[in-house]
Amino acid sequence: MRRLLLLSLALGGLNVAAPSGACAQSAPARTVNIGLGYVPNVQFTPFYVADKLGYFKAEGLNVKFQHGYVNELMPLLLQGKLDFVVGDPEDAVFARNQGADVRYVMAMYQKTPVTVFSLRPLSSAADLRGKTLGIPGPYGSTYNAVQALLDSAGLEGDVRLANIGFTQLDAVRAGRVDAAAGYVNNEVVQLRALGQKVYTLDVTAAYPMVGAGLITTGKNLSGDLARKVVRASQRGLKFTVADPARAFKVAQPVFGSAGGTLDILRASVPLIASAYTARNGLGASDPAAWTKAVAALVKQGKLPAGARATDFYTNALVSKTVR
Repeated sequence: MRRLLLLSLALGGLNVAAPSGACAQSAPARTVNIGLGYVPNVQFTPFYVADKLGYFKAEGLNVKFQHGYVNELMPLLLQGKLDFVVGDPEDAVFARNQGADVRYVMAMYQKTPVTVFSLRPLSSAADLRGKTLGIPGPYGSTYNAVQALLDSAGLEGDVRLANIGFTQLDAVRAGRVDAAAGYVNNEVVQLRALGQKVYTLDVTAAYPMVGAGLITTGKNLSGDLARKVVRASQRGLKFTVADPARAFKVAQPVFGSAGGTLDILRASVPLIASAYTARNGLGASDPAAWTKAVAALVKQGKLPAGARATDFYTNALVSKTVR
């Protein structure tokens, strides 16, 4: 997720029939605070849609979104000031590995949107040998994916990594780096919109991790709150996949003209739906992808030997009927 760098709970009851001759009173909605790991942006369209079209309301929920960088939002989740955070799976993995009671419960993206891109010919990781590769910094999904890619190609020490912040697009265009780690649904889309030929490397063979999704605490898994939030979010995913143009129109008042384009949303749709979700429901995580990605993190020394993927995520809340 780009720059993924967000609880007050009000108990709500069920609607009950009013006494004969009286008007039925609606039960108050349960307030849920969801942190979105970046500024208002087109990438969060499924969640904005779920709110605008009443999917959360249908579950008896009143959703409040809080935008911010994930390193600011995760502490709020652990403090109970947020109920959910939309962040990278690694945010849940590393927090849980450090003892936090968190779990990744729904995948917005079925695979990481991270890619290595360049304006110069790039056909395999071997083409990076002796080159300078720009990365936001030694953290996040881009760094983990790049490390796995270089490791799989035996290029450790043969590629110079340059910390360039979130200036990948400008750095590549200006030639300050030979290539950069960015996103197939962001920098690549923008460059192609400018009429430039872009070369990309798919990192998912080396690092087949799912992309950004919903993270919550164990406390929220004990009742029905998480299941309701996941179900409403799944409906938002479904609407977005079925009609990106309409979803964009519904969500744009939230993220504004500076928050991204329809082309970016359209480039995101292939990340949301897959053959796996066609069988198991939108938002489900592929266990095979998780197992391989966690193994890569173990190899990088970021997780202890014996770490199990199932400790970090669950598909138990995902409805298979929302496809």
